[in-house]
Amino acid sequence: MHFLDQAKIYVRSGAGGPGAVSFRREKFVEFGGPDGGDGGKGADVVFEAVPGLNTLIDFRYTQHFRAPRGKGGAGSNRTGAGGEDLVIKVPVGTQILADDEDRTLLADLTREGERVVFLKGGMGGRGNASYKTSTNRAPRQHQTGEDGEEMWVWLRLKLLADVGLVGLPNAGKSTFLNSVSNAGAKVGDYPFTTLRPQLGVVRHKGREFVLADLPGLIEGAAEGAGIGDRFLGHVERTRLLLHLIDGSADEPVEAWKIVRGELDQYGAGLTGKPEVIGLTKSDLLDEKQRTKVLKALRKAAGDVPMFAVSAPIEEGLEPLLDAVIQRLGSEAQERFEDAESERPWSPL
Repeated sequence: MHFLDQAKIYVRSGAGGPGAVSFRREKFVEFGGPDGGDGGKGADVVFEAVPGLNTLIDFRYTQHFRAPRGKGGAGSNRTGAGGEDLVIKVPVGTQILADDEDRTLLADLTREGERVVFLKGGMGGRGNASYKTSTNRAPRQHQTGEDGEEMWVWLRLKLLADVGLVGLPNAGKSTFLNSVSNAGAKVGDYPFTTLRPQLGVVRHKGREFVLADLPGLIEGAAEGAGIGDRFLGHVERTRLLLHLIDGSADEPVEAWKIVRGELDQYGAGLTGKPEVIGLTKSDLLDEKQRTKVLKALRKAAGDVPMFAVSAPIEEGLEPLLDAVIQRLGSEAQERFEDAESERPWSPL
């Protein structure tokens, strides 16, 4: 099973170019002497967060990245050219972690266009011209240039979404995402249809927000069971949790408790995130059953907004999306207005 939200890669910055050993020997030129130039600086390794990427799949096939070294110096005191920086493009939301036991966080790219110089290239070596002194007029010393830096790192993608869909496997998250957004998430009548996060943009009543369908939780996920903490890592960045519960399940309240328990156990600020509950597949319940389940959920969850919905027939979606927009506040509207102002004009 291949996950597209993390990858291990090797990166190496460029070594500095060697300094030159050269002596000026021109006919009719009175003063000769050493004129070897310095070597050029090695290239840096730079990570850049770019739009249009939402997966680390490219790093499954290309795992070694080496920046070019600097050019060597030359006679006539010419300095070698520096190596061109190696820019590695990653999705917005990518973290760079050390390949150690603690997976130490080294960089976190959370904004479009954000760049970080991760490894510095080596300095170029000195040419023999720089070694000339009053007592050493014909030096042959030179430096070969500093080595570049190298290391193995882990890339981990944590989605930047406004709303995260959470729930047990087969709770109807992918169906819901496809019904309310432009996403094309895989849908099936078996658990763990979603093996990697899916993103969709929801436009509702003139507002816009990003919705992430995240792989289903199971009991013990906080300790790594199932898709485990990879799922929970994506939830960290969302501003609101949309908790979908299968209304046709035997124990809907127990399903809510399992997911809430895993979120609370994982920590990292998940406990305090605002929540909206959607009781899915409500068309399979009669009015009496639906009322009974919602009453039991309200008793367990408190004053969390909750709605009975059926995504395939678009029942109950509008009031649920109204509640999501309300809880997100004005930021979603501001993002929509900014996007509209930047969109090129079209007569169509």
